[in-house]
Amino acid sequence: MVDVYTVKVEEARSATHEKPSAGPVYRCIYAKDALLDLPSHFQSPWDFFRESAARCPSKAMLGRRQKIDSKVGPYEWVTFEEAYDAAIRIGSAMKSRGVNPGDRCGIYGSNCPEWIIAMEACNSYAVTYVPLYDTLGPNAVEFIINHAEVSLAFVQQSKIPSVLSCLDRCTSLKTIVSFDNVSITQKKEAEELGVSCFTWGEFLQSGNLDLDLTLKNKTNICTIMYTSGTTGEPKGVIIKNEAFMTQVLSIDQLLSITDKGAAEDDVYFSFLPLAHVYDQIMVTYCIHKGSSIGFWQGDIRFLMEDIQTLKPTIFCGVPRVYDRVYAGINSKISSEGSLKKTLFQYAYNYKLGYLNSGLPQDKAAPWFDRLVFDKIKQALGGRVRILLSGAAPLSKHVEEFLRVSFGSTLAQGYGLTESCAGCFTSISNVFSMVGTVGVPMPTIEARLESVPEMGYDALSSQPRGEICLRGNTLFSGYHKRQDLTEEVIVDGWFHTGDIGEWLPNGAMKIIDRKKNIFKLSQGEYVAVENIENKYLQCPLITSIWVYGNSFESFLVAVVVPERQALENWAVKHDLSDDFKSLCGNLKARKFILDELNSIGQKHQFRGFELIKAVFLEPIPFDVERDLVTPTFKLKRPQLLKHYKDCIDQLYKEA
Repeated sequence: MVDVYTVKVEEARSATHEKPSAGPVYRCIYAKDALLDLPSHFQSPWDFFRESAARCPSKAMLGRRQKIDSKVGPYEWVTFEEAYDAAIRIGSAMKSRGVNPGDRCGIYGSNCPEWIIAMEACNSYAVTYVPLYDTLGPNAVEFIINHAEVSLAFVQQSKIPSVLSCLDRCTSLKTIVSFDNVSITQKKEAEELGVSCFTWGEFLQSGNLDLDLTLKNKTNICTIMYTSGTTGEPKGVIIKNEAFMTQVLSIDQLLSITDKGAAEDDVYFSFLPLAHVYDQIMVTYCIHKGSSIGFWQGDIRFLMEDIQTLKPTIFCGVPRVYDRVYAGINSKISSEGSLKKTLFQYAYNYKLGYLNSGLPQDKAAPWFDRLVFDKIKQALGGRVRILLSGAAPLSKHVEEFLRVSFGSTLAQGYGLTESCAGCFTSISNVFSMVGTVGVPMPTIEARLESVPEMGYDALSSQPRGEICLRGNTLFSGYHKRQDLTEEVIVDGWFHTGDIGEWLPNGAMKIIDRKKNIFKLSQGEYVAVENIENKYLQCPLITSIWVYGNSFESFLVAVVVPERQALENWAVKHDLSDDFKSLCGNLKARKFILDELNSIGQKHQFRGFELIKAVFLEPIPFDVERDLVTPTFKLKRPQLLKHYKDCIDQLYKEA
């Protein structure tokens, strides 16, 4: 008998002329009677911070490693009381600069204490904070400042030049506050355009501690978070206080029931971008529970060193980081002697067997945890007790390896900016959920809607379809884009665009994407049609199919070259091969790859949008092989099926 972790709360819906069929509505078992609601005494995330600062004022809150003469020292900490006072001063300084409740403030930079203090200063005064970040494209920062009408921006020192470069086109922006220092030249450049520029210290000193704090309401807009749009323009996701706080409380509820919630002796490692909702929610959860938050240096080369120094107890990662950890440990095990390798394999299989039979993490093989696996835990500092993974699917073998050998629970989740981070999560200690994203959070109801054109039927014995969500932690629409909001919220259901499959135990498995936009393993979205259209401007090709998936960090492509152009190139290079042989020629492939990427660079593609390897196909994509529609639109699932071996080979080569 299979244990089931969801309950049905509404029946399925049959198809009509206007709408496809939809499966039953489910909740997780921990919300079977009602979805989690926000208690009435909470009105703003500021309440979490205020309560923790009163409860544990001298507790270390925000830590970073200081650099002295290019040498990095130990973590140095700001207490809850110090951070609270700084946030109130910064809020007061914002008020004196004419920033009012409901106005928008930008925050632009890597994770650091100033980011959090700026965020809490906005919360203290009911100002909406808007993360600014440049991975959305070259003009994203300028677009967001203008679209959200940002009047004051907190900016990391190294990012100030990029803000100054678009300042003359950002009429709403009146004040820039550096996370650190500002040069005299930069101040002058800003002042010539009517913008005031402050160092962090100056701005902090200009505020005071007797600020009459604004009354806050749970319906206030907490943040507008921009996310990649399929059309190229970022979309501003509106998240209200109520949704943001309920999400934080739902994490606490789930961890408390299924594991152990965060406490004041916990330490969280913050390195996933605070410009995304995932880390903001986790950081706010730690603030609510009085846990410490240590930041990375902002340099991927020193990520593992920062982890070793901090020794966190709670670690939130993405598959790319876990893949690195897995590869590092595996190569260490491979280099050990045969006796140690045999012992490891025996211990691994022994513990895996007991986990599979339903024993919890700490009771499956405690003796082997101490004898064999304790050394492996050291890869993440040795103290981790909760591992969380999100942003892209974690490979099943990596998830299993981490669950067996790290001696800590691991939960893989699924979420979107629009669902205020996680809307599904696997349950700690339920080993049968490996390879899935688990069950709906206690704040969310979910159903599948059939997608007939892709062959997905939500009413079949193996229910598959588009994941649709309803509940208390959803966004409140796209800023200034009612049209886009109405496209995705239909009859109160948010349509995620992701295709899922319900498993017998109530867990969800993500199997496809409805639109031609996908996520790479580092969590970046790629709007593939947009990219293909730009690459098609290359005169050397007639067709291109760009491919990527959420287990790889880069793109590859199958390209049909322009025959004459390739033959002309061959003549120039004294090659007498026929067209088919030329397509297999390594030099020809490199020539076309370089030309495509120079087009990409001309269009200011980001690194992950550039192609890393190409396969040259002499035969045009055709209807006969079912690779294109009669109007020559690419049929992506069929292309993948047809070129599967080529794609695997390209990833091996690259």
